[in-house]
Amino acid sequence: MGASTTGLRVLFISPFDQARHSHAALMQRALERLGCQVSPLDLLATGPWWRRLRRQSVEDRVQRSVAAVAPEVVLVIGADHLSALAVHALRPATGALWVNWIPDTQTPVETCEHAASAYDHLFVSASALAAQLVESTGSGVSFLAPACDPSVHRPLRARDQFRANVVFAGTATPKREELLTELVEFGLALWGPGWRKTSLRAYCRGELVDVQDYVRAYAGASVGVNIHHDAAPAAGGGCNARVFELAAIGAAQVVDDRADLSLHFTAGRDLVAFHTAEEMRGAVRELLHEHRLAGEMGHEARRKALASHTYMHRMLALLSAIEHQLPSKG
Repeated sequence: MGASTTGLRVLFISPFDQARHSHAALMQRALERLGCQVSPLDLLATGPWWRRLRRQSVEDRVQRSVAAVAPEVVLVIGADHLSALAVHALRPATGALWVNWIPDTQTPVETCEHAASAYDHLFVSASALAAQLVESTGSGVSFLAPACDPSVHRPLRARDQFRANVVFAGTATPKREELLTELVEFGLALWGPGWRKTSLRAYCRGELVDVQDYVRAYAGASVGVNIHHDAAPAAGGGCNARVFELAAIGAAQVVDDRADLSLHFTAGRDLVAFHTAEEMRGAVRELLHEHRLAGEMGHEARRKALASHTYMHRMLALLSAIEHQLPSKG
């Protein structure tokens, strides 16, 4: 990253909360640490009562923020809240570089294609998807995986309900329910929405998990299980944020294999990748019995996460990728 990005004015558009969108504040902080002047626009915030009465649209809010900030870069996280049509309408008059990062693995390919056509540069979380979009759209598309923040995702001493042999924290889905049923005998603890409406309701320790409870839950696990969402098929290949967060927490991770996993971690050393329920059961059983192996695996994963997979690393890569597209500062 060169001097052209120091003091860069960035309008950062994303939902912000302490659960599903907790990553937004971590991304913003990384940009600020890299020297950018960041103005956040929270898409979940409703604003003053008088604006609510006027039913101000997302597009109106973005337009007002652009006028107030005069950004050099408009960075939008995700493709769910600001449509490609809205970006097409807003972008020409701003004079800013419009960038989108879709860090999740669940966004449909069609939505990503629309985003690629609307933005100056699009970042997606799967390497194969990035290559496919470049070929199909001819647009500026790059691969950028999710990440972690070591100040948030870190080892903690387990207490009370957060101590368990095997933990999964995330939304209930049919695929996850089917697989996790195989782990009941090992002392399973579940966190996240929907589990109390499934056959595994008895193992649910809490539904509304904020980022602090999420970290406590996995930090208190002897084995942390990671199963990608049903809407993120293996063919997509990208890794979810949980891969990197569990690594930073120092958990011994057992995760369903993904094409991109080997780009980030070494299976068998940093974590265990499985393809079948039988492989998952065997890996969990071994790690529960081999405490030293589990500890070494968690330590190695955390070392690698801190060395290569933080939001500082990702934002530095993002800024480096778009630096040549920025308007000259004279």
